Amino acid sequence: QVRLQESGGGLVQPGGSLRLSCVVSGSILGINVMGWYRQAPGKQREMVTIITGNDDTTYRPSVKGRFTISRDNAKKTMYLQMTSLEPEDTAVYYCNVLQRGLDYWGKGTLVTVSS
Repeated sequence: QVRLQESGGGLVQPGGSLRLSCVVSGSILGINVMGWYRQAPGKQREMVTIITGNDDTTYRPSVKGRFTISRDNAKKTMYLQMTSLEPEDTAVYYCNVLQRGLDYWGKGTLVTVSS
């Protein structure tokens, strides 16, 4: 069974940068899509970015050009590089994996963008 552990969240000033990591425990075989989602207080969880097995990526418009998703299969780790952070990016960020039709989620890491 896949387990996901996020790290790298924290408090950052507007315009700052953070890199989130998601370590995958268990087999990565059969993973079709990996991605990052976020949930701001009082709002629904939303997709931030996803990456497929072919390394095709999709970003929500509000983060395109500022966030970059990547992965290192040898380390079984996925990353989210976030730059030019805005207060609207404040949320709990979750790692997600779709493997053989099953969704797996991490517990999330909090990102707070504030001066």
